[in-house]
Amino acid sequence: MVRTYLLLAWTWTRAAAAYRVSFALMAVFSLLVSAMDLAVILVIFANTTSLGGFSREEVLFLYGASSLAFTLADTFFSNLDRISQHIKAGTLDTFLIRPVPAWIQIATDRFVPSRVGRILQAAVVLGYAVSVLGLPAGRLWMVPVMVLTGLVIFAALWTLAGALQFVLTDAPEVVNAFTYGSNQLTQYPFSIYARDLVRGLTYVLPLAFINWQPGLYVLGRHDPLGTPDLMWLAGPAVALILVLLAGLAWRQGIRHYRSTGS
Repeated sequence: MVRTYLLLAWTWTRAAAAYRVSFALMAVFSLLVSAMDLAVILVIFANTTSLGGFSREEVLFLYGASSLAFTLADTFFSNLDRISQHIKAGTLDTFLIRPVPAWIQIATDRFVPSRVGRILQAAVVLGYAVSVLGLPAGRLWMVPVMVLTGLVIFAALWTLAGALQFVLTDAPEVVNAFTYGSNQLTQYPFSIYARDLVRGLTYVLPLAFINWQPGLYVLGRHDPLGTPDLMWLAGPAVALILVLLAGLAWRQGIRHYRSTGS
């Protein structure tokens, strides 16, 4: 499956790279757009020294980890939210009769490699924060784990959003709230949110395991809201459970899909 995905993505990448100037401009533009979120954080810290009890570098660390995971997921899996367009146009039938899983085909359909600018920006911010904070070497192993965990969680959310569109074919904006909205929530320390909201983002929609809980472990901080320290290491298990649920929802959506007949 991985090889098939890479081959399909490479096909779209070659097509985009044929127009070099356009490709370069789109990459730069995507970098500038993503930098706006970073600019907001810098503006906040131009007027204060802490946010929710966290310093500027600590917030940049949380932002970088979340943004890197999200931009990777956005690049490789966000096309899943276009499935409602295929359902309404009848083009989903074409994906289903090919000897390649529909999930892979839809995820790579019109693959946009120019989003690499956003990935680079997030990686630079994360690298800067890690180098400036002087984090203990014994905890740095969690950094790639939390990015990978966040990537898997975001990919699962996009899969769930795609599966939901088998039912809500005319409401793609609703499911986008679970993907792009999740990214906005995880860019800041959860200590700035209400306690009930954080509980929901921990035990219902587990966004806390993208960068908050593992980030607390890396930073050597206890959760200001009193969540047990054991949650620091629960991210991979939570991601696995979410992937299984997303896979089940996707298969159910495909199984109950009825062709438009076009």
